[in-house]
Amino acid sequence: MRRILTAGENRRVAQAMLDYQMLAAGDRVLAAVSGGIDSLVLVWLLHDWQRKTPFVYDVQAVHIDMEAEDGQSGKRAAQTAAQLAALGISCKTVPAEQRIQLADEADPRGICHRCARARRRQLFELARQEGFNKLALGHHRDDIVETFFINLTSGGNISTMRPTQTLFSGRLALIRPLAYLCKEEIQAVAARLSLKAAPSNCPLAEQTRRTDIRELLTHIYQQLPGSREQIFAALGNVRSEYLLMQESYENKS
Repeated sequence: MRRILTAGENRRVAQAMLDYQMLAAGDRVLAAVSGGIDSLVLVWLLHDWQRKTPFVYDVQAVHIDMEAEDGQSGKRAAQTAAQLAALGISCKTVPAEQRIQLADEADPRGICHRCARARRRQLFELARQEGFNKLALGHHRDDIVETFFINLTSGGNISTMRPTQTLFSGRLALIRPLAYLCKEEIQAVAARLSLKAAPSNCPLAEQTRRTDIRELLTHIYQQLPGSREQIFAALGNVRSEYLLMQESYENKS
């Protein structure tokens, strides 16, 4: 049988699952698939992982169709579903409830956050309606580092995406099983599976703040060998006593 994950990739996925307790017996997992390489690999991984766990959980892939018109699926949705079907995986397609208009944005480069937030709200509601307790997203190690720098430079805060995050008083948890893999590893897995990103018609696909940060980080990694791994490690090694946290004192008067 052809091996899809290398020993190292398999070990890091397993470690992320264990470190953040991503899956448990009886889980119902809604896997968000945009049509990009990362989410396609995520859906395959969650289905393949079912044969490796000593317990049973369910997975359903879902694509929020940003191109649906008059009851017809868009091109990206059709290509996404076809690629997953070739792997024996079904994908539910749901028309987007909200579309952000580029012309309505004072800062077009900030539209991605609003668009992603609208899709996320729709996924949350779908999970609630259909009884899913986990929502799986395809973010990987580089996404986590990039988000840290986006928040640092544009949001004025020190934060990033967590591999597991509990929401709505415990009713739903976000999980990111690819959290310990880098972008190149995920692309290699996709190549072994003959997966290709379904093209997007978004006019800002390559003009985002994330793209700017990615280019900056590429320069840092080139100039400082080993910094890519060190930055990711630092996100789990926070020394809050050395941050600018104001002390609070009780008024004893």
